Amino acid sequence: MLKILKNLKKSFWSVVIIVVLLCLQAAADLALPDYTSKIVNIGIQAGGIETAVPKIISKEDMEAILIFNNRDEIIENYSLIEETISKEQEKIIKKYLGKEYKVEPDTIYVLNNIEQKKEQELSKILATPLMELTTIKNQEIANKIKEQMILNIPEEHKKYVLTQNLIDLIKSIPEEQRSIVLEQYTNKINEMSDSIKEQAAISSVKEIYKNLGVDTDKLQNDYIFLSGIQMLGVALVSMVSAVLIMLYSSRVAAKLGQILREKVFNKVLSFSNKELSEFSTASLITRSTNDIQQIQQLITMLFRVLIYAPIIGVGGFIKVLTNSDNSMAWIIGVAILAILFVVGTLFIVAMPKFKKLQDLTDKLNLVSREILTGLPVIRAFNKENREEARFDDANKDLMKTNIFVNRAMSMMMPMLMFIMNSMMILIIWVGGQGVDKGLLQVGDMMAFIQYMMQILMSFLMISMISIMLPRASVSAKRINEVIETESDIQNKKETKSFDTNKKGLVEFKNVSFRYPDADTEILEDINFTARPGETTAIIGSTGSGKSTIVNLIPRFYDVTGGELLIDGVNIKNVELKKLRNIIGFVPQKGILFSGTIESNIKYSDENMSDEQMIEAARIAQATEFIEGKDKKYKDEIAQGGGNVSGGQKQRLSIARAIAKDPEIFVFDDSFSALDFKTDATLREALAEKTENKTVIIVAQRISTILKADQIIVLEEGKVVGIGTHEELMKENETYRQIALSQLTEEELSNNGEKNSDNKDKKGKEE
Repeated sequence: MLKILKNLKKSFWSVVIIVVLLCLQAAADLALPDYTSKIVNIGIQAGGIETAVPKIISKEDMEAILIFNNRDEIIENYSLIEETISKEQEKIIKKYLGKEYKVEPDTIYVLNNIEQKKEQELSKILATPLMELTTIKNQEIANKIKEQMILNIPEEHKKYVLTQNLIDLIKSIPEEQRSIVLEQYTNKINEMSDSIKEQAAISSVKEIYKNLGVDTDKLQNDYIFLSGIQMLGVALVSMVSAVLIMLYSSRVAAKLGQILREKVFNKVLSFSNKELSEFSTASLITRSTNDIQQIQQLITMLFRVLIYAPIIGVGGFIKVLTNSDNSMAWIIGVAILAILFVVGTLFIVAMPKFKKLQDLTDKLNLVSREILTGLPVIRAFNKENREEARFDDANKDLMKTNIFVNRAMSMMMPMLMFIMNSMMILIIWVGGQGVDKGLLQVGDMMAFIQYMMQILMSFLMISMISIMLPRASVSAKRINEVIETESDIQNKKETKSFDTNKKGLVEFKNVSFRYPDADTEILEDINFTARPGETTAIIGSTGSGKSTIVNLIPRFYDVTGGELLIDGVNIKNVELKKLRNIIGFVPQKGILFSGTIESNIKYSDENMSDEQMIEAARIAQATEFIEGKDKKYKDEIAQGGGNVSGGQKQRLSIARAIAKDPEIFVFDDSFSALDFKTDATLREALAEKTENKTVIIVAQRISTILKADQIIVLEEGKVVGIGTHEELMKENETYRQIALSQLTEEELSNNGEKNSDNKDKKGKEE
């Protein structure tokens, strides 16, 4: 898989942008639960008051606070407003008391401009005295304290104590006695957690603001509105990042798919027939389409899993441990273990089936291609039912494996959702008890739920990629098999140039050949020379090795013994492109490409002149049927030449080779689809064109090669005769038998010209 990912180098900057955007989105998503917590805890429960530090406080309330904590670290952070008001003080007064409020000197304290960290420390210091102040302001508690105070005082003073303000009374008694009076209440306050203590102290701050005439409702609404706007802004950043990530990820995946398809295609183009037979056409098509598609789908998700999921998972866990009550962190641990168990089990069960899926897809493609290609034969033999059954077997095998994989994977999401919902219920249950006991705030519990969802979603994403990764890994392996397969036929590091003095000379010297993995030689000890200006014909019974010989000339296969020389140089030492440039090859089966007649004839050179194209068509005897077309040379050719007859297809293939004007013409039984008259006319016209060229013809018809300068007779992969028609008729029994099986003695003695009209009447283009 890593080898495939190396191809992402060409999308380096896009990948960098994706990584940056993923980090930005993760940071935004991790910030959202904090805003939820703040809106609930501060905006709703605390009325928009963030800390237990009053920003503005009356002198009377400040003195009351200092009764319970007369420490310099409180008063030193405040300034008593005098006749001259600073800009900072004026700003706070306008925010809390309004623009029209007139401040009397020495009546209000304003918080100094202090750092946030120092303000948090001050909040913890103020939390206890503020709660104590709130406690004694409660009428019921105040009466209980007074009753405790009058226990040991004279009767005449009791009435005075009961009618006086408790705060004034506490101010008047010594500090040691004051501690004894308030002890049972201060002990309860000290038992509370800092967060709950501060939350309760905020209620006292709210009362302090109300005493000054602060509009606390407006303060609350302003805080909720501002926090809501900030939360929407963060959510918008997350949304925009997510959209851009998907856009860039899709581009990167599509680019990778393009690169892989190019590499696979270019590699396949370099394959010899050996490699093509090893992979099979159906498998190569599957690897170029379905397998690469699997990689693309993985890449679209991969960045989110590799970058976003770990940041969210780790970041969420850190947030849980630092920003909220971590007594419920164990719940997340349980959830993660449950998810890993479910995913691991399904992964072990389904993994072996993923490779089988790709193999079965190959098999289905192979069967489909074979049936569609051989449809005429299937119909001719009435074997539709047999082929339908064969296709059905392959289809059912693929279906069964798909069903097994999908069933296994379809169980995963419901099970994971069950785990998530179960954990949520557990959090609410445990958290609800904490809220009830005053150990946890509602906003913190909500934030915890959100963090848990984010952490579990990150594991869900990893789980989803664990489904895609095995199949994509199999696909990556199959793609790499193609890309890393080296063709047996390659250029050497040091190549030689052709000998210009031996232009067009083709020499077989003790050539032997066997197909890969074959036990016996297909060709043995082949020796002959084809010279420029001469026509060399090769004939023999079916399976004698005729086509194999001509396939060796353009190096579709390499000889396994002996030497094959062209222009005086062993073709293994020549650059493949240069070798094939001097050869005009016409295969046994005429192959045309989708396009036009013109594009097919000009296949070797798009810039070829029209005159050269028309001349090639004339020699190939294709002019007559081309001129009969509506658009002439611009007439469309269907894929594979399906809209022209066999003879027309063959003539266009011959015209394509002639238009190339090579040194060497190789015709692999290319005249078999032509009628006798067209065959004779074409060879006559070709003889003029190839006067100084080397022509090698593989033929089944004796009439096609009667006038050849030399005829090579093959039998079971060996040369059993070389000579002209006349020489071979006299000296070679194999050739004589082939000839007499096709023509009479009289026709052979007249070089096949007699009764050619009758033969022509019988011969038909396929």
